[in-house]
Amino acid sequence: MNARDRLQRIRDELGQAFLERTDVIDGALTALLAGQHVLLIGPPGTAKSMLADELCRRLDGASYFQWLLTKFTTPEELFGAVSLRALESDDYRRVTTHKLPEAHIAFLDEVFKANSSILNSILTVLNERRFHNGREIVDVPLITLFGASNELPEEDELQALYDRFLLRFLVGYIADDFKFLRMLHGKAASARTTLTLSDLRQLQQAVHGVVVPQHVFGALADIRRELGRKQLVASDRRYRHCVALLQAHAYLLGRDTVGEEDVFFLENVLWHDPKERDEVRATIHQQLRGYEDEVKALLYQTQELRDYAHRQWENNDLRSRAVVEAHTKIRNILAKVTTILEQARTIGRPVDTVQALKQEIESIQQRMLEAL
Repeated sequence: MNARDRLQRIRDELGQAFLERTDVIDGALTALLAGQHVLLIGPPGTAKSMLADELCRRLDGASYFQWLLTKFTTPEELFGAVSLRALESDDYRRVTTHKLPEAHIAFLDEVFKANSSILNSILTVLNERRFHNGREIVDVPLITLFGASNELPEEDELQALYDRFLLRFLVGYIADDFKFLRMLHGKAASARTTLTLSDLRQLQQAVHGVVVPQHVFGALADIRRELGRKQLVASDRRYRHCVALLQAHAYLLGRDTVGEEDVFFLENVLWHDPKERDEVRATIHQQLRGYEDEVKALLYQTQELRDYAHRQWENNDLRSRAVVEAHTKIRNILAKVTTILEQARTIGRPVDTVQALKQEIESIQQRMLEAL
């Protein structure tokens, strides 16, 4: 089994273990492939840290670091104690063994409780994958950091940290009763499918080769413009990282070209406040599938015209006039649908749904003419 197949098996196994977490699982694996960070927002007891720990267990040879932050957390807890031996040489160096600077996967609970004494160090680790340790700047192996919080940060100094989490998910308790019962009866998996760190690097390299069609860049520009009109603004950096994220998401789902179905995943990226999430989702849908909604509305108009033409009329003359009137209007509707279809095809949008709707309208028109 090659690395990509094992990745798919890991995705399936995590889906069996973490119920009602499909988007979060896909987000975690996509973040792993893209080297991005994930924020999980929700109450305690929703398996946030368990998912991060389980993901790390799927990487042979990977180091995992987990810590609960409070306002009293000290740099020593995250980055290690100061080396007394180094101090003898006037070098303020930390012993980072088993600490954040040596982790491949990390989970920081209540991440926004970070105080100013450790905030800048965390940001440097997240942004640059570097840690300033005494006289040296050390590269860290961190691939993905999971942050968790019950609430969003309010302090301005924490906004930079908040923005570094490209993927953001709202995580709640299991809602479905059947899945809740499955969770109660659930047992730990007897075996885990794993990847080596070398496998992961190969997968990350393969992600870079996923094709991003021009129409996807156009869709991103359209979404950005429309969200900006609604005062929902994300940084240029977030949009730039979105491209690699879309490549990773497409690769995760077994595709070698980014499609607009991947762009929908950005509903987990482009909101700042959870209250904005529904509006972001609706905007993405409108920009990507609004033309399908328009054709569906035209189909509904066609059905109304059919019902109008086929209702009980006083005589055949009135009925014939109604059919001719409906036919003329349906012909105009088909012209609109054809225009929409060609525009969608020109910019690379999927047209199967529109084509099927057009055929349904044509079928209504044909049956109406046959009834004359």
